[in-house]
Amino acid sequence: MKRILLFGELNNGVEEIERKLAACFSTQLCELAFDIVEGMMKVFEPDLVIISLTGARDYDRGVFTLLSTEYPLIPVITIGDDQEPDDFMEFYEGDQFKNLKAPVNNRDILEAVCKRLGLKLTEEGDGFSVTDPQKSKSVLVVDDSPVMLRELNSMLSDDYNVSVATSGLQAMTSIGKHRPDLILLDYEMPVCDGKKTLEMIRSDEDLKDMPVIFLTGVNDKKHLENVLKLKPAGYLLKPADKDKLLSLISMMI
Repeated sequence: MKRILLFGELNNGVEEIERKLAACFSTQLCELAFDIVEGMMKVFEPDLVIISLTGARDYDRGVFTLLSTEYPLIPVITIGDDQEPDDFMEFYEGDQFKNLKAPVNNRDILEAVCKRLGLKLTEEGDGFSVTDPQKSKSVLVVDDSPVMLRELNSMLSDDYNVSVATSGLQAMTSIGKHRPDLILLDYEMPVCDGKKTLEMIRSDEDLKDMPVIFLTGVNDKKHLENVLKLKPAGYLLKPADKDKLLSLISMMI
């Protein structure tokens, strides 16, 4: 998942932009202060920086200088009205800095971010999805643990288009909208566990041959025998080893 640093006054407008971006990206919101920007650029290692120019003054020029000299390959989007970029005009002469005229709506900011990062924005119902056209294969990760979903997404997102579901039923809905190339499925889930989810997948003639890899947190012989009886494409024990996971997936898709 692409990482975005958003700097600006901590007001409702900036916080709303951060919330909308967080649905598609890994985001961090910070104050526009030189020492904060300098530290977060090293720690967060963003793919893109957004600066809200509301309240920005000429003394924030050091931030622009830092970004242009130390991080010239990281694209920067500023958000400001007709006058707010004037104090920093020399930074817009190249390709690194681009201003998005305020006020902006959700689609404006998402389109600008996707354009700078070379991503594809797709409208889905009441929301949007973001995909990388350079990644040809997709993986659906199904797990009831938000922590596990974040970890697996982090492991896979550099190599695959990753979508997530927190239950078997949500997974079936996701598959109906966008068919993945492979499913990474938690075996132990409440209500609709991995076994039931796999049965639903295989009951669909169009999905029965889709590779499904089970993830299980229980490491005993009887449990693993029950997992293998379902004949998944593969299985891994939690916590998953990144190299083993990527190797297993690459053999199947």
